[in-house]
Amino acid sequence: MKKVRVYLIGAGPGAPELITLEGLKYVCKADVIVYDHLVSKEILKFAKAGAEKIPVSRFGKLHKNGFAVDQEKINELLVTKAKEGKIVVRLKNGDPLIFARGGQEAEHLAREKIPFKIVPGVTAATAAAAQAGIPLTDRRYASVLSFITGHEDPSKGTTAIDWKNISRKGTLVFYMGVENLTFIVKQLIRYGRKSSTPVAIVEKTTLPGEKIVFGNLENIIRKAKLKKVKPPAIIIVGEVVKLRKQPNPKEKENGK
Repeated sequence: MKKVRVYLIGAGPGAPELITLEGLKYVCKADVIVYDHLVSKEILKFAKAGAEKIPVSRFGKLHKNGFAVDQEKINELLVTKAKEGKIVVRLKNGDPLIFARGGQEAEHLAREKIPFKIVPGVTAATAAAAQAGIPLTDRRYASVLSFITGHEDPSKGTTAIDWKNISRKGTLVFYMGVENLTFIVKQLIRYGRKSSTPVAIVEKTTLPGEKIVFGNLENIIRKAKLKKVKPPAIIIVGEVVKLRKQPNPKEKENGK
C-alpha cells in the first residue's frame, strides 16, 4: 500500500477548537499546508517548524464565500508538492466533502495516482444550528434534512435544485445563500412553503462577531437587511427553528 501523500482535512466552521483530533494530527506532521481563506490562523500555529503554509488567496481573486476562483491551480499544486515527496495537507473550511470542492481535489489526485486520505470536519450547517440552539431534525417536525447550495455554479447554465420537491419537506439548510436570499424566499413560497415558516440566519458561526437573526419567510429579507447580514452565513428554514433555545426566565428576570 502506497504511503498517503495528501490529506484533505475539514478544519471545521471557524473556531479553531472544532477541528478534529485526527485532522490536527496531520496538520502537525505536514510539510506543506494549503489552507482556505476562512480557516483559523490559530490552527496553523500547530504546524511543525519549517512547514510551508500556502493560502488559497495566493491564486488570485477569491469568491465572496472564500473559495479560490482558480480551483485548477490548487489541484495542480497538491499534485506537484506530493510528487516532490512532501506530506501535503489541504485544510478546508467545514467538511471537505460538503460544498467545499473536496470531491474535485480528490478526483484530480486519483487521476494523478497520488495516494490521499479524507478527514471529515464539522460542517457549517450543524455548527450554525448548535450555536442557535436549533435541532435540525425532530421527530415531531422534521424527519427530512436537506443541505442546499444557495449559490450554484453559473457555468452550469441551469439550476440543479428541484424547488418543487424540496420546498415542502423537512428542514432546509442553505449554504452561501445570503446574497440570493430574496430569490430563495420567493422560490420556497412559490412552491408551497408557508410564509409563516420560521427562518434563522447565522453569520460567521462560532467566530467572533457571530450574528444570529430569527424571522420567517415573510419578514426574513427585511430583518437580514436591517441587521446587515453578510457572508459567510447559513440559512435554516423549517418548523424546527421555533424550537430554538430560549433564555432562562430567571436569568431574564434578574437581568443576566
